Amino acid sequence: MVWRECLTEAKIPDKVVLFDTTLRDGEQTPGVALTPEDKLKIARQLDSLGVPVLEAGFPATSQGEEEAIKLIVREGLNAEIAALSRCVKQDIEKAASTGAGRIHLFIATSDIHLKKKLQISRDEAIRRAVESIDLAKSYGVKIEFSAEDATRTGIDFLVEFYRAVEEAGASIVDIPDTVGVATPLAMREIVKRVCEALRIPVAVHCHNDMGLAVANTLAGIEGGAAEAHVTVNGLGERAGNASLEEVAVSLKVLYGVETGLKFKEIYNTCRLVSLITGIAIPVNKPIVGENAFSHESGIHTHGIIASPETYEPINPEFVGARRRLVAGKHAGVHGISAQLEEMGYRLSEEELKQILKIVKDIGDKGKKITDAELASIAESIIGYGVGENNRIELEELLVVTGLNTTPTAAIKVRWGEQAWRGAEFGVGPIDASMKAVSRVLGDLVKIRLESFRLEAITGGTDALAEVTVRVSDEDGRSVTAKGFSEDIVLAGVYAILNGANRLLQIRKRAGR
Repeated sequence: MVWRECLTEAKIPDKVVLFDTTLRDGEQTPGVALTPEDKLKIARQLDSLGVPVLEAGFPATSQGEEEAIKLIVREGLNAEIAALSRCVKQDIEKAASTGAGRIHLFIATSDIHLKKKLQISRDEAIRRAVESIDLAKSYGVKIEFSAEDATRTGIDFLVEFYRAVEEAGASIVDIPDTVGVATPLAMREIVKRVCEALRIPVAVHCHNDMGLAVANTLAGIEGGAAEAHVTVNGLGERAGNASLEEVAVSLKVLYGVETGLKFKEIYNTCRLVSLITGIAIPVNKPIVGENAFSHESGIHTHGIIASPETYEPINPEFVGARRRLVAGKHAGVHGISAQLEEMGYRLSEEELKQILKIVKDIGDKGKKITDAELASIAESIIGYGVGENNRIELEELLVVTGLNTTPTAAIKVRWGEQAWRGAEFGVGPIDASMKAVSRVLGDLVKIRLESFRLEAITGGTDALAEVTVRVSDEDGRSVTAKGFSEDIVLAGVYAILNGANRLLQIRKRAGR
């Protein structure tokens, strides 16, 4: 590849150690607070993923933090456990007492921090660092040392500082881009300069304030770094840290560098961390976002169907994810055909064109199309014995509600030549309507409403309402379906009926 030919001066190692700090820097994400049990669950999953070093926490911050690290240490994981410590005697003693095999020491080195935060000289920073290493060494642990705010530290002093740290007995030094202000070219050069001056390995720790954390991490590795600090889903202070999944996959796929990870566990790991922390994964998040392997554009879906590598840098199964083709205004014949074939439909070219036109018309109105709706559109075009005369259609709906009045819904539906009527009470008009629909459909298909979500697509009191439901039948089959209307009750009823029709179609096909 052309870009690889431009890496002639890069000093990329064959293997990079991933130092995961989800449990320490990741927990510093605003709004995130993990219990010791939460931390242990995440630590176990990271160990299953194959992460070699876990920074379990900062024991000096609280009693709970100290106990969490001890809990993880006692678990006997394959990963090496690290604990963070300032260059303070009490901090170091607490870190050592946890049983962690690595103590991660740090002190600031930039003039901004030395003058305005610590109010000490450069010489004093070196003295404290050396004395802290001497104390930590007495506990027989591996020592990693970070010069906080390294990328805003003068390069000559930074090199001098790291030489003193190496001489004192540190096993590895880390270059943090603490406030995310480095650029990839600068990060590569800083790491290169430090690597040339030292004999011990160099790590990088990049923050994402400018959106460059992953790029800076990779640039640091190009400069010779042998270890990368990362967090799952890019969690961390402010805008977060370099994302474990993005760094690991990039190293493997783009550089051919080994990290020892079991890549199929990446998707599960990211979902677990999202669940425990409560921080949702953005749909467009690389590697693990809902849209990472989703394709709607006709040009793209055509290429994907012909050969996935045309529009996917990696196979989704590589990280434990799945590919998804999406029906929408940008869709093409090939993508719609592939989606319907997966549902069991075989269509003519003319039928596909008709279905595509309907899909695009719906998309032009700003609406998304569920699998149930796409199947229903196909059924209405191609029949398969379930045409208009074999669909459940709403003929009448009457809803009564108000103050001191029990909400009541009366409904009439038709299926071919037969019609059914029914009525139900509820706690509100929607509840009454949903119960009435379920009662009336009982003779055709017994459905259970699993989820109900209402959204207003447009503004104003006459907003177009969109209801998305998931319904299941007595055999455990479940589908999602949508309904649209300016009347939210009607939108809900349409959604339920669309789901019921889809379940009937699936049942009919299963019986063939």
